[in-house]
Amino acid sequence: MNLFHKFAGAACCVFGLTMLAPQAEAAPNPNFHIYIAYGQSNMAGAGPIQTGDQDPVDNFVMISGVDCNSRKGGTNIKLAKGQWSKAVPPMFHCQEGLSVADYFGKTMAKEMPNVTIGIIPVAVGGASIKLFDKAQWQSYVNSSESWLANWAKDYDSQGNDYAAIINLAKKAQEVGVIKGFIFHQGETDGGMGNWEQVVQKTYNDMRNDLGIKEELPFVAGEMVYNGACHGMSTRVNGLSKYFAKFGVAKSQGTGMQGDRLHFDHDGYVEMGKRYAQEMLKLIDKTVDPDAPAVQVPLYGGGSAGSEKPEEYGPYGDVFKIPGKVQAEDYNKGGSGVAYSDMDSKNQGDEYRGDGVDIYKAGMGMAVGYCQKGEWMKYSVHVEEDGEYEMIGRLAGDNGTGAIAVYLGDDKIGETMVSEKGPDYDTYSDVSGGKVTLKKGDYDLKIQIEVDWVNIDYVEFKKAEAEVVEPDPENPVPSDTTVKDTLPVVCEGSECFEPIGIRAGVLANRVEDMSKAQYFDMAGNRIGKASALKQGAYLVRIPGVKTFVVRNEK
Repeated sequence: MNLFHKFAGAACCVFGLTMLAPQAEAAPNPNFHIYIAYGQSNMAGAGPIQTGDQDPVDNFVMISGVDCNSRKGGTNIKLAKGQWSKAVPPMFHCQEGLSVADYFGKTMAKEMPNVTIGIIPVAVGGASIKLFDKAQWQSYVNSSESWLANWAKDYDSQGNDYAAIINLAKKAQEVGVIKGFIFHQGETDGGMGNWEQVVQKTYNDMRNDLGIKEELPFVAGEMVYNGACHGMSTRVNGLSKYFAKFGVAKSQGTGMQGDRLHFDHDGYVEMGKRYAQEMLKLIDKTVDPDAPAVQVPLYGGGSAGSEKPEEYGPYGDVFKIPGKVQAEDYNKGGSGVAYSDMDSKNQGDEYRGDGVDIYKAGMGMAVGYCQKGEWMKYSVHVEEDGEYEMIGRLAGDNGTGAIAVYLGDDKIGETMVSEKGPDYDTYSDVSGGKVTLKKGDYDLKIQIEVDWVNIDYVEFKKAEAEVVEPDPENPVPSDTTVKDTLPVVCEGSECFEPIGIRAGVLANRVEDMSKAQYFDMAGNRIGKASALKQGAYLVRIPGVKTFVVRNEK
């Protein structure tokens, strides 16, 4: 059915979409993620279908709300109500077109290759939000024009499209997990004063009727940019007040068709990707490594799904410290377990083929396009107790991009800020200071602290002990020079015993420690962190004094 175009003048815009639900005789698989898609015609699909749009993806499926023996665009994939099929356009009605849901699903499937994405597609062009309100659908359908009522009845014989969504979703819950909602609607309801409240009600009613207690992500889309209903986009953005986990797919920069109501082909593609970008920010992307492979039985025979996720562990050999931890060789295990990547596109598209942005850097590989909050984990083995120099090989053109390193749950060393270079391919060494490590096996995490830094590797070098150079005016004393009778001066929890100091230098006052150097009692240079763990150690403030510090318990 493609009647909406005939009635576009009667309502500013109409879009629909409802996606979500798996089916199969098995326990729900946590790696089968299902999304409910509902709304008006931009969700239902009014875009031209071009070459490649109907190429199926193995881990992207739909549970159909309609029966279709043939579909627009020539695909040979048939649909049966309540049955799973590989997801290709048109998903919502047999003779509709490209929808924002199509490239939403394709993008999600690409970004989460160890997960199967399922869509529950229910949308009616020209429909008010009242069609999806369990309290208003009956009166709305009864008062609607016949073309709209008949379209709604494609999903349910009475036109109860709310019930159609719930029935499909319950079937989907038998084999997968409902992870969120995508929504494009509002063009018809520009004059509806309580539109926002009714949208929220449909979401809450669906969650309650499906037994979902947690708040799920809800991503809505703006109207066609500078189109006939563009003003409604303000209210779409205002939905943020009504949802705990909310995102908006912005429409600026996308194209429209001549009716100024619908996106053009590239606009549908881009909007679908933007829906995915927002959803990826809101969902828990953790992949369950213990779950079996997802295998969805398809209408007409065969199956689709995703492989069993990789078990968490090193990608190759465990990294040894001292040595280099190559950024691109983060652990196996997938998103949320071995790494977290914020954007929805693999920008570099090299080497690993998952969500981390790896690109060629000279003769090797590096991790780039890094954004704050992203991280990668690595299995490492520290070969011996000791103090190590930590160095990051970083690149950037802004001088602000930064990373931090964690061993287990503890941050080690200093945040490393990339130097301001001519581009993102010119790397330099950045010191993370000295770190004291204990022998053993650990998870090491590289975390992005400030946007836009490229990472080649993080290296650990065994710190060499420094021997104290003579200072004629300020000699480092041997322990035999310690005078227990001298006054003790304390700074915080540290108490200083002055030794070999020129008269009047200490005089019971705390000195400026910003330039202090630390030594063990044999005269070897050590870091402050190591010194604080010892019972007594030497401190030199160049040109001022040298003294012993006794840690008081």
